[in-house]
Amino acid sequence: MTNIASITLDATDTEAADRFYTAAFDLGGLLRLRAADAPTTGFRGFTLSLITSQPADVDALVEAALDAGGVALKPAAKSLWGYGAVIQAPDGAVWQVATSRKRNIGPATRKVDEIVLLLGVEDVTASKRFYVERGLSVGKGFGRSYVEFDTGPGSVKLALYRRRALARTIGVSPEGSGSHRIMIGGGIGSCTDPDGFAWDAPAPARTP
Repeated sequence: MTNIASITLDATDTEAADRFYTAAFDLGGLLRLRAADAPTTGFRGFTLSLITSQPADVDALVEAALDAGGVALKPAAKSLWGYGAVIQAPDGAVWQVATSRKRNIGPATRKVDEIVLLLGVEDVTASKRFYVERGLSVGKGFGRSYVEFDTGPGSVKLALYRRRALARTIGVSPEGSGSHRIMIGGGIGSCTDPDGFAWDAPAPARTP
């Protein structure tokens, strides 16, 4: 089983980005920041999803993100699949905060049960083949539309979705060019997938 040990986001102002993520989500060593100003425009082709246990937890995380300087692309609301919101961080990364439950089961917390990296790809079948050939196992999938891979406990889960469908889900135009501004740290070695998403060996954990 191949794990994703870290996600590195490029930011023009890493100090500001660090303040935001510490105040909003505080994901510890799973999230890294790297100073970079590679040109990028429009949709960067991915989202990061924080999955929680109940709507109150979604609201708590969304409130913290907005207070820290995030922008609501989609306010928190119920849907057919649960309850969630879409937030854009000051560095430009798009985050979905969601739960499959529509009712609360306890006091609100900011606990995150699962983190999902969702890559918007042009050809789900081709991208799936790329990752399977590098050791990832498919957990579940829906034809040519969506694929989710198995990853170990404590790891970021990887999933593939059609780029235009992902953009529509988060409420943005699918158009975009330039750098994705993300580096995935995992066990498949240094490589770049068919849609230009780069992988490398996991970076060492940050020291206090």
